[in-house]
Amino acid sequence: MEAAGLNSRAKKLEMPRIAAIHRKTSETDIRLKLNLDGRGKARITTGIRFFDHMLELVARHGAFDLQLTARGDLDVDQHHTVEDVGITLGEAVQKALGTKRGILRAGYFLMPMDETLAAAAVDLGGRPYCVVNAKIAAKRVGDFHVELLEDFFQGFAQAARANVHLRVLYGRSSHHQVEALFKAFARALRFAVARDKRLRQVLPSTKGLL
Repeated sequence: MEAAGLNSRAKKLEMPRIAAIHRKTSETDIRLKLNLDGRGKARITTGIRFFDHMLELVARHGAFDLQLTARGDLDVDQHHTVEDVGITLGEAVQKALGTKRGILRAGYFLMPMDETLAAAAVDLGGRPYCVVNAKIAAKRVGDFHVELLEDFFQGFAQAARANVHLRVLYGRSSHHQVEALFKAFARALRFAVARDKRLRQVLPSTKGLL
């Protein structure tokens, strides 16, 4: 009986971690499905094509399956849509993680992209904080307003209750700098949510709470 119980708990811990979120406000209507244990498949529509591409990169480099449809007041500004997508993604990560037992909790990554180098560090420790250090010359990359980068990651950090630190160390191309940041974030998050087989039942905190 004891062995059967252990096997049952082991199978439960190996199940895909999936979340579905519907966030609707007077400014946006967002539906999102996330599988943290996916294969990098993405189907995304936000009305901002470059932003779609960045989220596709998050799915591919994070090895997440991500379905996202966002309808926002883009006739007013991109801000509400970009920020609320960050919040919704953070909510989905928080929900999909469940108890957080057995995860690595923290991850970091250095992402080179030609002449650009970006760094990301993520800690799913329960305390939201976000720092974005990126001096990007262009105001827009494609159809995306670059200043909204921080709003997206701030929204994610708050909803996921995570520390998110991002930095562009150097680079020439604004496109490369933005893309490298999203890729680095995805890779760091991939490590943070990864399961540690040696510590399946262990909460990664000496406080006993995340």
